[in-house]
Amino acid sequence: QLQFALRLGDNPRQVVTTTPQNVAVLKAILKNPSTVKTHAPTEANRAYLAASFLEEVQARFAGSSLGKQELEGLLLEDIEGALWRQSGFDALRLSAVPHLSRIVVAVDPPVTGHKGSDECGIVVVGAFTDGPPQDWRAVVLEDASVTGASPDEWARAAIAAMDRHKADRLVAEVNQGGDLVERMIRQIDPLVPYRAVRATRGKVVRAEPVSALYEQGRVSHLRGLDKLEAQMCLMTQMGYQGKGSPDRVDALVWALTDLVVEPSETHRRPQVRAL
Repeated sequence: QLQFALRLGDNPRQVVTTTPQNVAVLKAILKNPSTVKTHAPTEANRAYLAASFLEEVQARFAGSSLGKQELEGLLLEDIEGALWRQSGFDALRLSAVPHLSRIVVAVDPPVTGHKGSDECGIVVVGAFTDGPPQDWRAVVLEDASVTGASPDEWARAAIAAMDRHKADRLVAEVNQGGDLVERMIRQIDPLVPYRAVRATRGKVVRAEPVSALYEQGRVSHLRGLDKLEAQMCLMTQMGYQGKGSPDRVDALVWALTDLVVEPSETHRRPQVRAL
């Protein structure tokens, strides 16, 4: 309605300053062809803000959806049919790593290895698997994905992630590279515990059981997983809505499938037989 008041002068303009909330009026303004947008995070105002304020809000909200909105000035929009929503990650955030039964590093290698290649998804996940499957919990520890890496470089990055987290196994999708994937990895570490997995179903079908674990509150995230979470929010029932391939999400799905989904399907409860 303010626009109707801007009727005088040669070039009437309005300035809108706001935290980018996911509301229809703001999105309409941003989509208007005549809108000129500037953007700055809270950090850009450091010279005019109390240092203690910055330290406090960064410590409390950095990496959360509220922090991305209020501190980074990002407009967070949920896509219709998304398997994950940004707001859901905040309740799953951990500041420390709990006791874990097993840790795996999952790798989704790219088809090629040059600057224009897809990312190589490398995700580290741990799980607590004592007791019945409904009590199992998982924690996403690190997104170690690399971009534009040669096969030797992504293999070294995967082994380095194994070493950092003292992982129990490396899981790699071999649809694209076949035996070459294992050869590259064993050139770096011949004794690495390794499992090759091959996708026989679509990405959405494979991701749905993992999404269900999140809905049940059984998967937590450490901080620093922004790029992975952004890709997750673009996975929908109709497929991936982002550019390129969701390699980080693929690696996450393989890790949680290996740690939780498949073992829970084969887990048998103790039974009593009459003799």
